[in-house]
Amino acid sequence: MTMKRLLFFLLLLIAASSFAQDTAAYAKHLFIKGKDTLPFRILYPLNYDAKKQYPLVLFLHGAGERGNNNALQLVHGAKLFADSANRMRYPAIVVFPQCPITDFWANIKLLKPRTDSIPNQFEYASAGEPRSSLLMVTQLMDSLARLKTVNNKRIYIGGLSMGGMGTFELLWRKPGFFAAAFPICGGGAESTAAIYGKDFPIWIFHGAKDPVVDVNDSRKMTAALKQAGADVRYSEYPAVGHDSWTNAFAEPELLAWLFGQQKQ
Repeated sequence: MTMKRLLFFLLLLIAASSFAQDTAAYAKHLFIKGKDTLPFRILYPLNYDAKKQYPLVLFLHGAGERGNNNALQLVHGAKLFADSANRMRYPAIVVFPQCPITDFWANIKLLKPRTDSIPNQFEYASAGEPRSSLLMVTQLMDSLARLKTVNNKRIYIGGLSMGGMGTFELLWRKPGFFAAAFPICGGGAESTAAIYGKDFPIWIFHGAKDPVVDVNDSRKMTAALKQAGADVRYSEYPAVGHDSWTNAFAEPELLAWLFGQQKQ
């Protein structure tokens, strides 16, 4: 037992060390607006040149990564953008804000909690004011978009679970702001698709066996966006549960597709 425990702790140390190396390049910052503070991490391109313009990527984490340590939000997705080969191939400014444990990115209502056979059933907002954390994200993005180093024709958004919901919500709250989006295991109000959908590039991901967020939420948004004239890709993984982000991040065409989009 002692040897097994030792091996277990060694593996934990190796994993922690690997995570630290993958996320060390993300600088810690705080966005302060009045009495509100939004922690966020930002990754700059290799060989960053303040005289050049770069794409800007916003990534919204899931509910499990909420907090105020300005670190947990990097658990999923940060490694993809911090990979040295990806940074060389796709130089970009990447932002990971962190939602407090007391808040939620998207303005949703839980209609029915999950059971053994049915995932949570949500109602998604299509009007009204955003939650305070999402409002802070919009203000942060507006401030970053004003920087001379940001290419406003190439601002992208993605997120997983709660962040996938936040992605769909920000798209209708800020139509015309983003050049493309990749929501993972999220959902949104179908009626909002017409606000931003015309010709909009979006790649939606979901696991068919998701016990947390109903796969039908992504299916419905896919259908609504197609109806609105969006340029939609939809990837559904038959045997995958809630962690469909693992599959999404492993898609060999994801970054090439994302960084290939540009507003006209």
